[in-house]
Amino acid sequence: MSTAPTGSVAPAETVHTPRRVALASAVGTTIEWYDFYLYATATALVFNQLFFPSVDPTTGTLAAFATYAAGFGARPIGAVISGHLGDRLGRKVVLVAALVIMGLATTAIGVLPTYASIGVGAPILLVVLRIVQGLAVGGEWAGAAILGVEHAPARRRGFFGSFTQLGSPAGMLLATGSLFLVRVLAGDEAFLAWAWRLPFLASVLLVGVGLFIRLRISDAAAFRTLRESGEVARLPIVEVFREAPRNVLVTTGLRLSQIALFVLLTTYGLTYIAGELGKANSAGLLAVVITSALGLATTPLWAMLSDRIGRRTPYLVGSVGGTIALALFFLAVGTGSTVLIVLAMIIGINVTHDAMYGPQAAWFAELFSTRLRYSGASLGYGIGSVVAGGFAPLVAAALVGDTGSFWPVVAFTAVLSVVTTVAAVAARETAFDPLAA
Repeated sequence: MSTAPTGSVAPAETVHTPRRVALASAVGTTIEWYDFYLYATATALVFNQLFFPSVDPTTGTLAAFATYAAGFGARPIGAVISGHLGDRLGRKVVLVAALVIMGLATTAIGVLPTYASIGVGAPILLVVLRIVQGLAVGGEWAGAAILGVEHAPARRRGFFGSFTQLGSPAGMLLATGSLFLVRVLAGDEAFLAWAWRLPFLASVLLVGVGLFIRLRISDAAAFRTLRESGEVARLPIVEVFREAPRNVLVTTGLRLSQIALFVLLTTYGLTYIAGELGKANSAGLLAVVITSALGLATTPLWAMLSDRIGRRTPYLVGSVGGTIALALFFLAVGTGSTVLIVLAMIIGINVTHDAMYGPQAAWFAELFSTRLRYSGASLGYGIGSVVAGGFAPLVAAALVGDTGSFWPVVAFTAVLSVVTTVAAVAARETAFDPLAA
């Protein structure tokens, strides 16, 4: 048997494996989040008019956000299913399935008849497809994050894990940018009539690209060894609650402020701007496009910082500053200035939100052992998503509609920020420890 000469480097394939996995995670989650955020943005722009036209505008908006929340409600279920399969069969197979399911659901929304065509069947079908999206994305994030972290060098897990997080701003950029471009090119009337469907139909092409990339990666060596030895968990969900209930609670708490801040700014924020400044005002879409583009840089920068100083400090910056940033956004909308709205959105997303989101993938993965990692990270992420993310726009719309003021929404966010701050203080600092076996 021949051996490599002393001093030689490992084969290129081995050297580049973390980068290839990181790229696959970024591309795959970008497509998943494109699909998910496309629905979110369309909810604020067109779904209340096309699928709930028989009610007054306020009720229509609430109904549209209720279907939005349904997708978040399905995410913990998707997390349980994917966590079980991911910890038993492998991360890759679950990620491929999630990508296909999400793409098919999104494409189906693009051909869905509206209320004017089939009546009440339209919103019912919309809710069903949104739930399918929620099931798919509930299994996507943890698997992609874990693959990136498990393949990463020891002191760069935050950076490599952040490639999964890049899928969020990249997906939002693609989703919002495509709707913005179609709206500008087609005009408001054509956009509402048919052109809004085009970005949904484009999903089928993106899924093909994602599958090509995702099928070329493999599970990390640590998990393959675990599976080959027959030591995988028999019932991962049951075992993670028995062995690591504290970390499930901690990761759920860490998720609350981060996801609420994000959806309030990027989803409800568009509706709020439309109500305050007129439906034709594009300041919100412009702000989301700009912050999403900046997020491609700020997300990994915060993650790299967490590799140097720990996960907790950036997270505390985000959880404490998020409520202030949201208040600044509402005040900026009150001025009617596009420049101030964009600046406020940058502070809210790229500074406070990304301070939490950048280190999140690594921190969540590091808190669980290899045999329970998919289930544990999925649960914390999914439960936090539905509790704070899914209902945040609905709660905000109800509070503003009932009181006529945005300050109750700020107070609601402040409560979530306190919970996240407590969770960050209580969580074990994992940045400098070996990845749990």
